[in-house]
Amino acid sequence: MKILTKITIGFATAALLLVGCNNNAQVKPQEKTQVKPIIDESHLGYRGTTDLLKEDVVPPAVQYHSAAPGTSKKFKRAYQDAPPMIPHDTTGMLPITKGDNQCLMCHMPDAAESMGMEATPIPVSHFTNFRPHTAVKGDKILKNGKVVKNTSSETQENVSIKVDKDEQHLYAGRFNCTQCHAPQATNMLVDQNRFKPVYTDPNGASKSSWDQSKWMQHIDTAK
Repeated sequence: MKILTKITIGFATAALLLVGCNNNAQVKPQEKTQVKPIIDESHLGYRGTTDLLKEDVVPPAVQYHSAAPGTSKKFKRAYQDAPPMIPHDTTGMLPITKGDNQCLMCHMPDAAESMGMEATPIPVSHFTNFRPHTAVKGDKILKNGKVVKNTSSETQENVSIKVDKDEQHLYAGRFNCTQCHAPQATNMLVDQNRFKPVYTDPNGASKSSWDQSKWMQHIDTAK
């Protein structure tokens, strides 16, 4: 009798499970709700657009200062001894070549002095050759005609720095002014520059601290 009761209960349990499975199969799954993004795509970049993958985007045209040379206001140097920016219009002056450098008309020391220092004079470093003439003769290496050891550690006596003391001839390695000096754009920056320079020289914002008495004191500058 007990065995029969257990079998009956077993059949009833199985039937209930089968009915439950069928009912679950008929239940429709709930539709997924779309979660709205917290940040809009237009805020993910500086362009302010949702076409972040667009390739034919044309950036705003760069506008430079249009003041004529001699009438512009000089910019403060970005940091101590930084190459000064060009504050005036450079239309018709670029590109600079060895045979055509219009910057020299105003920035050669004599010309700058005659203009009342309105133009920044070219410093003595630009009239200096820091590159000793190197040649190979047989198995020997010569620096300015002097034999030196074939080693990567040269002593100061093997290097001769030559200066045009009269500052009449710009060193050929310095002819391309815009390699270091560049015009300043007038466009508004999306992310403003918050860098604050600390000058080590009282006149560091407008003048270089490099001069012959400081950085060439113990160097032979004979021609």
